[in-house]
Amino acid sequence: MPLLKDGLPTEDAWRLAESEADLDRDGPLFVTPELWRSARARLAGRNAPLGLRLRSDQSPQELAEDLPHFKAIALEFPKFSDGRPYSYARILRERLGFRGELRAVGAVLRDQLAFMQRCGFDAVEFDAPDAAAGWSAATREFSAWYQPASEGGQPIPALRRRLQAAE
Repeated sequence: MPLLKDGLPTEDAWRLAESEADLDRDGPLFVTPELWRSARARLAGRNAPLGLRLRSDQSPQELAEDLPHFKAIALEFPKFSDGRPYSYARILRERLGFRGELRAVGAVLRDQLAFMQRCGFDAVEFDAPDAAAGWSAATREFSAWYQPASEGGQPIPALRRRLQAAE
């Protein structure tokens, strides 16, 4: 699947390990929480980057102490109407201090991209070949927001107060 990182098409070197037999692969590897727990000692000693893939019913808070082992976390959207990965992205960025790659996978729609970016996602897997154009357009449609978010921009009320104070 095509990968967009920071809005640009990128070669995806990461692979998903679905069983312990897959743990011998070279290169960056995503593991499930179940696989992490069963092979933690073996995985902690890997020289290649390690990532975590969470389903929408798996909270990242359950593995908060293990987050320093992971360079990337993939949050799965099983369907476009499931919003739990948005909350998990904010928890990872704001409460747990995760600074690695945060990837959206699964049922991702163009209309959700700006909101994903505001929650802290910096990479998205897509089915569509023209995903880069969609990302670029979706993330630039709005220049200001009313709510604060993980991406650090000033919300509209704060901008208004600053302008009024400058007058």
